[in-house]
Amino acid sequence: METLYKFQNSSVKLIEKIVDDDFSAINHVILSAGDSLPEHYSNSNTYFIIVQGTMALRMGEDKGKSYEKGSIIYIPYNIKMNVANGSSAILEFFIVKAPNPKNYKA
Repeated sequence: METLYKFQNSSVKLIEKIVDDDFSAINHVILSAGDSLPEHYSNSNTYFIIVQGTMALRMGEDKGKSYEKGSIIYIPYNIKMNVANGSSAILEFFIVKAPNPKNYKA
């Protein structure tokens, strides 16, 4: 009945797609100190779940905020964002997109 998905454990930059089905997309991301993701627009309703470290997040034209482990941040569809590691420790988080961007209807 259930489906098991596994994710990696790493101490270097890692971006892996874990789930990509009709309902959702889930990615696992690890960023070392100084690492970031390219600036981009959200392509669905997006949730960041921070499990380790501190995320520096700037959305739209805002100056940005920091979020620590244990935080879940909701990002609406079509928002410009910058995501970076906001500390000298590892940043690890999951990205949950629902619905899956391939099925998103704006």
